[in-house]
Amino acid sequence: MPRAGRRSAGILLHRVVDGEPQVLLGHMGGPFWARKDDGAWSIPKGEPDGDEDPVATARREFTEELGLPVPDGDLVPLGEVRQSGGKVVQAWALAGDLDPDQVVPGTFTLEWPRGSGRFREYPEVDRVAWFPLVEARLKVVKAQRELLDRLTEKVAF
Repeated sequence: MPRAGRRSAGILLHRVVDGEPQVLLGHMGGPFWARKDDGAWSIPKGEPDGDEDPVATARREFTEELGLPVPDGDLVPLGEVRQSGGKVVQAWALAGDLDPDQVVPGTFTLEWPRGSGRFREYPEVDRVAWFPLVEARLKVVKAQRELLDRLTEKVAF
């Protein structure tokens, strides 16, 4: 098992609009992702605080990243995926809705460029949007595409 810092937990919020399933994704903030679009979006997720329960982590990180409460509803386990850097992401699906214009993202501090001694604050996510599943597959980081597949297997749209 990866050490605690190599795990994340998150929530894949989904809804149906005009008969078409959509998922909520956030474009990752910071200078590395600034000029990227396809493959640069993610579910709201983050690392646990110590021995924090993964569901609690997913709920906390959703709120921290988006600045909005987690919508009410039952979480459906989607399992785990391993991202290219080795981090394991555990996710849950949740049927719900929110207005991306209401998002007030949290921030993080990063030295950029690395080794420069200059630290700046960046938003956790710099954009949030709803995507139909076909488009979401292009936008989301590669490893998280499996979560979209599992969503369609576990949730009746």
